[in-house]
Amino acid sequence: MVNIEKYQSFFILGSVIAGLILGQNTTVRNYAASFIVPFLMIMLYGIFLQVPLNQLRNSFKNWKFASVSGGINFIFNPLLAFVLGFIFLRDVPALWIGFIMLMVTPCTDWYLLFTGIARGNVPLSASILPMNLILQLILLPVYLLIFAGTIATIDIGILFESVLLVLFVPFLMSPITKKTIPILKGEYWLEKRIFPKLDHLQFSFLNLAIISMFASQGEQLVQNPLILLKLILPVLLFFVIVFITGQIVGRYLNFSYQDTASLNLTTLARNSPIVLAIALTAFPEEPFIALALVIGPLIELPVLGIISHALLWIRKVSLKESDDSI
Repeated sequence: MVNIEKYQSFFILGSVIAGLILGQNTTVRNYAASFIVPFLMIMLYGIFLQVPLNQLRNSFKNWKFASVSGGINFIFNPLLAFVLGFIFLRDVPALWIGFIMLMVTPCTDWYLLFTGIARGNVPLSASILPMNLILQLILLPVYLLIFAGTIATIDIGILFESVLLVLFVPFLMSPITKKTIPILKGEYWLEKRIFPKLDHLQFSFLNLAIISMFASQGEQLVQNPLILLKLILPVLLFFVIVFITGQIVGRYLNFSYQDTASLNLTTLARNSPIVLAIALTAFPEEPFIALALVIGPLIELPVLGIISHALLWIRKVSLKESDDSI
C-alpha cells in the first residue's frame, strides 16, 4: 500500500480527468451519478472494517494527548476553517461549505504513514484512531448545521438520511462482519485473507466514485476551471496555522519530539473519503462542494510530505542541540 499512498494525488487527479472525459458522453453523464453512493459505501465499509473499535478505551489511556488532539481537531480546526472560509471563499458558498467539511474531519488512515516517515509515535497516533472516527461521525452533521447552515440552506432531512445511509450502514456492517466471519471462516481469516487487500480495494472504489462524480457533474468545472485556485491559499494557511499550533502546544506541554510529531500529524491530516460520501449524497446539486473535497487532498498530500520532512529537520536540530549541551 505504500506505493499507492505515495502516488495517491496522481491517481486522484487521473480519476478527475477520466471522469471529465467520460462525462462528455451524454449516456455516461446521465447514469454515472447512480454509481457514486454504492462505490462510496463499499469504500467506507472497507475503512470501518479495519478500525479497531474494540480498542476505543485505549484512546484515553494517554488522556493528555487524546484531549489535546481532540480539542484541536474538533474545536480549534472547525473554527479556523470557518474563519478562513469567510475570508477567502465567501463569494463561492459551495467551496466554503466543502472546505469546512474537509477540515472538520480528522484522518483515520494515511496519517499513520506520515507519522512513521516523521519518526513520530505511531502506536500513540493509532490509539486515538477509534476516538477520531466515532467523534467525526457524531459531530459532522452538527458542524454542517452550525457552520454550513449560516452559509446556505441545509435540508436537515436529507442530511441525516445521507449520514445514516452512507456512513452508519457501512459502520454497523463492520462489527457484524467481525462477529460472523470468524464463526463461518475461522478466527484469523479476515486478518490473513481480506485485510491485506482492503487498502487497494478502498482506493479503487474511491477513484471509481470520483470518476462517476466528475462524469455526472464535471461540466461546471469545465466551464469554471480557475475557480478552484481559490482553494489553494486557505488550504495552505490552514495547514501552516495548525502545524504551528501543534508545535506550540506540544512544547508548552513538554511533549517529546515523537509525541509532538504525532500531535501535528493527527491534527493535520484530513478524512476526505468520508466527507466526500456525505457531500455527494446530501448536496447532489452542488458539485463544487464535492470538488473542494477532491481538490483538497491534491494539496494536502504533498503538504503532509513536506511537513514530515520538516519534522525530521526539527528532530535533527533538537538532537544536535542536546549533544552540544552535554
